[in-house]
Amino acid sequence: MPTRPTLPTAEASAAPARGAETDIRIDLPDREPVLARLYGERVRGTTSPLVLHFHGGTFVCGDLDNGRNVARLLAGAGAVVVSLDYPLAPKAPFPEPIEVGFAALEWVFKQRMKLAGRGAQLFLAGEEAGGNLAAAVALMARDRAHPPLAGQILLSPMLDPCAGTPSLRQAKGDAVQCKWASGWQEYLSRPMNATHPYAVPGGSLRLAELARTLVLVGKDDPMRDEALNFAKRLSDAGIAVTSSVLPGASNWPEALYRPDDSGCAACEAVVQKHFREFFSAAPPPH
Repeated sequence: MPTRPTLPTAEASAAPARGAETDIRIDLPDREPVLARLYGERVRGTTSPLVLHFHGGTFVCGDLDNGRNVARLLAGAGAVVVSLDYPLAPKAPFPEPIEVGFAALEWVFKQRMKLAGRGAQLFLAGEEAGGNLAAAVALMARDRAHPPLAGQILLSPMLDPCAGTPSLRQAKGDAVQCKWASGWQEYLSRPMNATHPYAVPGGSLRLAELARTLVLVGKDDPMRDEALNFAKRLSDAGIAVTSSVLPGASNWPEALYRPDDSGCAACEAVVQKHFREFFSAAPPPH
C-alpha cells in the first residue's frame, strides 16, 4: 500500500502562490494537528480577504475535496482561503469540531499578514454543516472578544435540528429529513446539547454584536427557510445582513460539497459577485 506523502506544516509553508491549491498541516496548541488546504493568491504589495472555510457533509462525512467548490468560488472572488479538515462526528461530536475550528481561526489570525498581506481582514465561511460551524465559531469569537471578524458567509447552513420548515419538508420528503436528522443526532450526541447556542446557532437567544453576514440559499433548498429566518433574526438584532435566494442554484446543499460540481454553473458569477461585494463592503479594521 502506498504511503501518504508528508504534508508541510503551516509554519513552514509559503503563502499560496497565484492559483495554487496547497495541502498543509496546522499544528494547534494542546490538540492534534489538523489538515487544511490553501486556495488563492497573495500578491506582493496588496492585501486580500482571508477566509477560514468549513466544508459540508451533515457533520459526519466530507473532507478537503468536498470543500473544493465553495473554496474555489471564494478564491475566485479575490480571497485567500484556508479550508479546514475539521474532525467529524460520531468520533468527534459537539463541541470538538468548533473548538478545533476556533483554534484554527486563532492560528489564521496570527498568520494573516503572511497569508493575505498587511491588514488582511478575516472572514468565516461554510456550507451546510460547515455553515453551522462557521456561525458557531463566529459566536465564540464574539463571546471571547477575539479574534476580530470582518464577516461570516453562510451557504445553505444547517442551523436548527428542530426547524421542521416547509422548505425542508417539501424538498424530498422523508429521505431528506432523515439524512439531516441523523447527522444532527450524531453531532449533538446528547439531548442537552440541542439547547447550546454554539451547537444550534439558529436557536441562539443573543445575536447582537455578531459579524456582518451573507446568507445564500437555493430556490428549492431544504435549508432555505431556516437560513432566511436566521438572517432576519440577525437583522432584527442590528447586524448588517445580506441574504439572497439564487434561482439558478440546483440541488443545494448537496451539490455544494460534491467535488467538481457546484450545482450552480448558471449562477457562479452571481455567487462570486455576492462574495466580492461582501468583501469590499467590510469596514476598515480598527
